[in-house]
Amino acid sequence: MLRLPRPSTRRPSSARLKRLPRLPRTRAGQRRAVQVIMLLCVLALLPATWLYVVTGDRLRTTADVPRTGVAVVFGAGLWDGEPSPYLAHRLDAAARLYRAGRIEVVLVTGDNSREDYDEPDAMRAYLTRHGVPDGRIVSDYAGFDTWDSCVRARKIFGIHEAVLISQGFHIRRAVELCRAAGVRSYGVGVDAKHDVTWYYGGAREVFAAGKALLDVVFEPDPRFLGRKEPGVARALAAAGAR
Repeated sequence: MLRLPRPSTRRPSSARLKRLPRLPRTRAGQRRAVQVIMLLCVLALLPATWLYVVTGDRLRTTADVPRTGVAVVFGAGLWDGEPSPYLAHRLDAAARLYRAGRIEVVLVTGDNSREDYDEPDAMRAYLTRHGVPDGRIVSDYAGFDTWDSCVRARKIFGIHEAVLISQGFHIRRAVELCRAAGVRSYGVGVDAKHDVTWYYGGAREVFAAGKALLDVVFEPDPRFLGRKEPGVARALAAAGAR
């Protein structure tokens, strides 16, 4: 018969007990601990508050966004090689803007760091199935994060103005990062139902806002820059000639 080990009856040594963190015993100490925790929470929320302030007039809907040549759609993951539901919502918004004549070209920017993972090509295929001509889609295969995508949009693809499309919890960060990278932009936030993933994304943005502030201040080089690409300029020229 299998015998389970008996739980230990030995008490922790006094040395181990001394190493465990303890709450202050006095009311004054407890009050100071609460104040420190509150201060840390405020400091954590400051970057997110900053994003709300500086991007307040740059957000639009698909119905009222100004006519702009280029839309930038940020990657948001693939499920079995197809755009995730969140990414599909972004691409649907881009397709609607194209059909409405508010944009001429879509830059799809995402991760292609592995041979078996290709966000931009999956995004391109989705857009073509939803009415956007292949010649109006340009792919950025090194959009590893939002800052990289914004820097590459300006320096590699020569974009000066764009409509950015992402979820509502991410769009403010995208607008400010692209502004810092030299791309004047409007943001279109698209949201589906607020499921677990949405709440996770919203919570993640609190910390991502801190990184965004550092990116704006220090302007780091993207993970991969590369040479300039004429795809956007050619697509815009073709759109103007039709």
